[in-house]
Amino acid sequence: MKHLSGLAELVPDHDGFVVDLWGVLHDGVAPYPGAGDALTRLRDAGKRVVLLSNAPRRSTLVQQALRRMGIADELYTGIMTSGEATCRGLTRRGDAWFQSLGDRVFFLGPERDEGIVREAGLILADGPQNAHFVVVAGPDDLDGPSDISDHEPILRACREAGLPMICANPDLLIVRDGQTIICAGSLATRYEELGGAVRWIGKPDAGIYVPVMDMLAVAPDRVVAVGDALRTDVAGAAAAGLASCWVLSGIHGDDVNGDPAKAETLARAANLAPTFTLPTFAW
Repeated sequence: MKHLSGLAELVPDHDGFVVDLWGVLHDGVAPYPGAGDALTRLRDAGKRVVLLSNAPRRSTLVQQALRRMGIADELYTGIMTSGEATCRGLTRRGDAWFQSLGDRVFFLGPERDEGIVREAGLILADGPQNAHFVVVAGPDDLDGPSDISDHEPILRACREAGLPMICANPDLLIVRDGQTIICAGSLATRYEELGGAVRWIGKPDAGIYVPVMDMLAVAPDRVVAVGDALRTDVAGAAAAGLASCWVLSGIHGDDVNGDPAKAETLARAANLAPTFTLPTFAW
């Protein structure tokens, strides 16, 4: 693990950058200081950047949110999200698991994220008893923190109905403007504990990196994946055979507090080995 002081140290040996959003570029409300400048410098250096997020919504909606934060389209090559991959999977039915699903879905998530099932041409069921499967996008992060126990009755109802689940956001937690909020991954984990079957879409699964690498069009040994979460970003890069750069100021910020020694201890405990670390996503 090599501890870097700035993103510029990665530039000579890498032409493609897979960059996480929440916890690296922004906190859900505003960009972090230096993030926009770092993207600008990568662009000016001729590097290709694909933004990869476990957000449970279509890439176009994420792009619109970035525009509102002042992160312009020309600062990156493309966007891939867990929600986008979920919608594509439900539309294309490219493997036996997806082909086994019916067309009636119970959607567990905020209304603004329903596009990932509506735009796949599915019928939204009004309850688990009338559905063929369930897609979980998670609690509404705009409503603030949520307790996993609040969702226990509906998870049990889905399990009693025997519904397979698609988790459209494998993140367990996010930090939005300083508040920790549970994500769809926490609900999916509980569903597995109840005996339910879950298909996880997004990091750390290597499958999410296939469209990302297509967009990058860069040799894998010249690509580095930058993220703040060991469980998703670092583990996902390892699964995809890519170098990883762990941003220490994100989800693990309170545990690491910018200390490289603490970072190494935490990574070892997770049985992960990031290639690099950065204090923040800054040049």
